[in-house]
Amino acid sequence: MKRLGALIVVLGLATAAAATLGSAAPAGKAGAGGATALPPKPKLPALPAAVKARGKWLIGVKCDTPPFGWQDTSGRNRGYDIEVARQFAKWAFGSTSKVDFTCVTTASRIGTLTSGRVDIIISTLTWTAEREKTIDYSVPYYGAAGKLLVKNSVTVGKLSTWMRGKKIVSTSGSIYDRWISNCFKDTAFQVVASPGAGVLAVKNGQADALMYDDSFLVGVAANDRDLKLATNTFLKVPWGIGIRKGETSMKRWVDAAIRGMKARNMFWPILRRTVPRRFYMLFRKSTPSPTNTLKYPRASTPENNCPS
Repeated sequence: MKRLGALIVVLGLATAAAATLGSAAPAGKAGAGGATALPPKPKLPALPAAVKARGKWLIGVKCDTPPFGWQDTSGRNRGYDIEVARQFAKWAFGSTSKVDFTCVTTASRIGTLTSGRVDIIISTLTWTAEREKTIDYSVPYYGAAGKLLVKNSVTVGKLSTWMRGKKIVSTSGSIYDRWISNCFKDTAFQVVASPGAGVLAVKNGQADALMYDDSFLVGVAANDRDLKLATNTFLKVPWGIGIRKGETSMKRWVDAAIRGMKARNMFWPILRRTVPRRFYMLFRKSTPSPTNTLKYPRASTPENNCPS
């Protein structure tokens, strides 16, 4: 019970970080950044027939990963990915409420998509060549990077040497799982059920570090005086929306919607509402905009790029 209570506290801290200054941060004008001449809604392709007939989206999202996908105390889905999904609903059906969310984990999200339970997944899905063999990706809608969460007393040096003999935790099926397996043979890797469980493992001394996306870890470090982010940054790979193979009309619509949001500079105002103001500079270039285009590193295999 003590462990459960601690985990709830950890997740609460992360959630608080996601909400900090969210209501106070100005949403900004959708047309900021040189896109003021554009109409409020882009011209979009026809909706996939099944989605149109149903009259709403079915979308898989994270429910334990603030500030991108989480549930508040009333059970309402919140976060960056959620707002992107609601914008899709608004453009498709004229209402942000025309979407049903299904909670997914890192390990379950692709299976949830391919089984047909949801139309798409907007769930912190980092691009990898291996995943792209199973599903299609939309054009990028966020640029993530990996970080290490450690205790304040820990000094992380050069990763190629510091990682030796260490115990690192992350979620199952993540790009970090494969990167450690490929590049750090002397590192013990353990799967945790959720990012919050990974935070708890570091706090309890059961792991030397949690390896995860910077967007989640920065909020934890900002609200826990015993933990910090190491300065090392790695695996800068964009996220995409997951789409079933062969569903060309779905991909066409989703890509057009993302490009429409990018042209109207809508992603940065969404992120500003979900991260504390003091971290704006850290994440400013993580979102697509009229002047910032994100690209998948298809010419390489990031999880095989080992630090020297």
